[in-house]
Amino acid sequence: MKNKIKIILADDEVLFRKGISFLLEREENFEIIFEVSNGKELVSFLRESTIHPDIIMMDLKMPLLNGVEATRIIMEEFPEVKIIALTSYDSKSFIANMINIGAASYLVKNTTPLVMIKTINEVYQKGVYYNDQVLKIIQEGIVSNTTKHNKSMFDEDYLTNREKEVLMLICKQLNTHEIADKLFISPRTVEGHRNNLLLKTESKNVAGLVVYAIQNKLIGVDDLVL
Repeated sequence: MKNKIKIILADDEVLFRKGISFLLEREENFEIIFEVSNGKELVSFLRESTIHPDIIMMDLKMPLLNGVEATRIIMEEFPEVKIIALTSYDSKSFIANMINIGAASYLVKNTTPLVMIKTINEVYQKGVYYNDQVLKIIQEGIVSNTTKHNKSMFDEDYLTNREKEVLMLICKQLNTHEIADKLFISPRTVEGHRNNLLLKTESKNVAGLVVYAIQNKLIGVDDLVL
């Protein structure tokens, strides 16, 4: 049987949370493993549980510990967990802040069920999924560059041609096996290039790589596969 995508819902609006839970549980490949109403409870669960989610649907405004601070902690302690912001806030500053700290996607609560389901599947398969609004904010430079050094990616010894090819395909949201097939290399080699890219660009995750590539004009927003 196909592995199910393990999901945690973090939202203090109980009625909304239960509605999302009911909606997502109808999908054969989704499994809601936990629901929380505040960030503190969420972080405690992750620290104490042996079962971790693939994806957390994260509201921003929650008591005790808000979604932004919870995301920051989770990205530091559990970087393999993907976080999708699901919130009422759609201002540039909120979106930029969540992408800066590592959110894999950003959804506003008036989004359609189909878009939400697609986003969860895309994030699970490819690590990141940004809509046009998020990509525009990244392109405008509102999201900060994750790199701290002065080296340009155009320096001769910075990124190899193969690393640039892999980066471009990551930005086009191909997964490891798809990249391997396209470049006629092994999935293990793809993972090696991905790790090198993360180190060289000082990115924490795929989201950081996408931001880096866009802001260094390696890829245009129009070239991204959505």
